[in-house]
Amino acid sequence: MRAALIDAAEGLIREGGYPAVTARNLAEKVNLKRQIVHYYFKSMDDIFIAVIQKNTEAVKVRLHEAMASSEPLRALEAVNRDPEQAILAMESNALANRRPAVRAQVAQSTHELRALQTALLTELLERRGIVPAMQPIVATVLLSGLAQVLALEAAIEVSSGHAETHAFIDACLRAFAEGRDPPFLGSMNAG
Repeated sequence: MRAALIDAAEGLIREGGYPAVTARNLAEKVNLKRQIVHYYFKSMDDIFIAVIQKNTEAVKVRLHEAMASSEPLRALEAVNRDPEQAILAMESNALANRRPAVRAQVAQSTHELRALQTALLTELLERRGIVPAMQPIVATVLLSGLAQVLALEAAIEVSSGHAETHAFIDACLRAFAEGRDPPFLGSMNAG
C-alpha cells in the first residue's frame, strides 16, 4: 500500500503539480480512506520525500543503462531531456523552496545524481582517451540544466530556439560518436 501511495503521489505531481498532492486526493486515487494515508506517512513531507527518493533511484538506474548503450552521451542526454523527469524535478524544487525537510532531500538527491553523472561522464571520456576542454561536472550541469529548461518550455508550448538548440546538441553528440571535435571548438579555434 505504501508503494501504491508513492506512485499515486507521483502521478498527482505530474498531473497537477505538488499542490495536487493532498491526503484526500491520494486516498481517492487508491480508493482508501484518508486516515490510511497518515497511517503510512506521518506527514505530507514524508510522502514527497518518498517520491523524490523513488525517482532518484529510478534515474540512477537509467544513467547506468545509458552508459551501457552504444551511444552513451546521447543516452545520457535523453535521460536529462525526459520531459516528465524535468517536470518532476521542477515541482520538487518549487516544493523545496517552501518545506525544509523536502529541501534537504532534493539537495541530497541532486548531489547524488550530479556526482553519478559526472563520474560516468569522466569514465566515458577516460575510456576514449579524451582530455576534456571542459570539466565533466560543468558539462553535467549544462547538460541537465539545458535539458530541463527545454522540456519545461515545451510543456508550456514555448519553442523558439528549441529546434536550433536540439540540432546543435545533436551535432555535438554526433561529433563525439565519430571522434571529431564538437562544432563549437571549430568556430572557437578559427577566430
